[in-house]
Amino acid sequence: MTELLPGTARTLYTRTARAQRDGRVPGLVAGLVRDGGLAWSAARGDVAEPHRDVQYRLGSITKTVAAITVLRLRDEGLLTLTDPLDAHLPGTPLGDRTLGQLLSHMGGVTSESPGQWWERAPGTTLEGLGLTPADAVLAPARRFHYSNLGFGLLGELVARARGRSWAAVARDEVLLPLGMTRTTPRPVAPAAQGFAVHPWADVRAPEPEHDAVVMAPAGQLWATATDLARLGAFLLGDTGDVLAGATLEEMTVPSGIDPSDAPGWSSYGLGVQVRRVEGATLVGHGGSMPGFLAGLWVDREEATGALALANTTSGLDGGLPAALLADVRAAEPHVVDAWGPAPSPVPVELLGPWYWGPSPYALRAVPGGLLHLGGLGRPGRASRFRPGPDGTWIGLDGYFAGETLRLDPVALNLATFVFTRTPYDPAAPVPGGTCEWR
Repeated sequence: MTELLPGTARTLYTRTARAQRDGRVPGLVAGLVRDGGLAWSAARGDVAEPHRDVQYRLGSITKTVAAITVLRLRDEGLLTLTDPLDAHLPGTPLGDRTLGQLLSHMGGVTSESPGQWWERAPGTTLEGLGLTPADAVLAPARRFHYSNLGFGLLGELVARARGRSWAAVARDEVLLPLGMTRTTPRPVAPAAQGFAVHPWADVRAPEPEHDAVVMAPAGQLWATATDLARLGAFLLGDTGDVLAGATLEEMTVPSGIDPSDAPGWSSYGLGVQVRRVEGATLVGHGGSMPGFLAGLWVDREEATGALALANTTSGLDGGLPAALLADVRAAEPHVVDAWGPAPSPVPVELLGPWYWGPSPYALRAVPGGLLHLGGLGRPGRASRFRPGPDGTWIGLDGYFAGETLRLDPVALNLATFVFTRTPYDPAAPVPGGTCEWR
């Protein structure tokens, strides 16, 4: 693992120390993720050593693990993201919401579970929640509305599909295969005590901790900096065969936009947040529970991640990981792999200029065995494509995401559009006929 330069490490440590002091955080652990693990870490305040092995509560970072358990079921063919909840968890008044909507907080489900404040009260079962139609607060697919309850329901679905608790499924299918042996649903020593710090005095009080039961997938897990760094490496592409690489890519595609977050933009994929911060796109999640704040964010372009774990209910603004990433990007930018020749995924003769009507486009082979179709010399609709069945190609992103591209020496067929080798090529089957140029 490449070590940071001393000057860079000093900058990160200085920023961490200031965040701990200014946020009045009893104990803070920060770390940088590179090459599959922690490339740097530091602790400030009352933190036992080795600080990399002290557990902190992750809060909503748990949702990323919960999403992975759902997507494993999808990849096994046991469900689809368009399935209504009722198909796998019957009997709730939220059964018309799809699994994909719940994963992306687009289901219109109430933000919290009914009853007592679930984060500070002993948990209950799904039946104990006593869900009613009032827990559907918005129409599905109408707008982004963050829902802890939605992830509780998804975890219960996973538990029933596997025949054991969600925590056991997460342990056996995600955490242990990734080597996250110090990530658990309840604290295992050494673990930090959670505190609330008084807003007007430098005194603190311990916060309660309990089993959230059905709400556990929304925020229950505890982890060390070492284990959280492994989850960061997962988000950077080292999935350890827990998920296919294509499924990880699917997780990171923005769907629901959170209009309350500024500057830049903030969105949500499938169990992960996606944010644009100072020109960088970050993927990860923040987390909070009474007594704890956490954050894990990765810059996939820079192949770098950063994390923060704190035992305070408030005080840390959530921006520390992004700031650490910006520091590293400025001081030690990622050196990309050298270019080298690679076989074309299609005959080279099919690549190059094509025309959508009179508009020039180019079809290119790009790294990863993918194709890219985009405007040539001027703006235009653009997408990458992955191999599909029977020689077809499926849109990965951009305007043609999900659409099927069919290649032919005379024409490219894409979502009813016909791309030809010359503008409105008379040798191609162009709908409406060709033009007589004069």
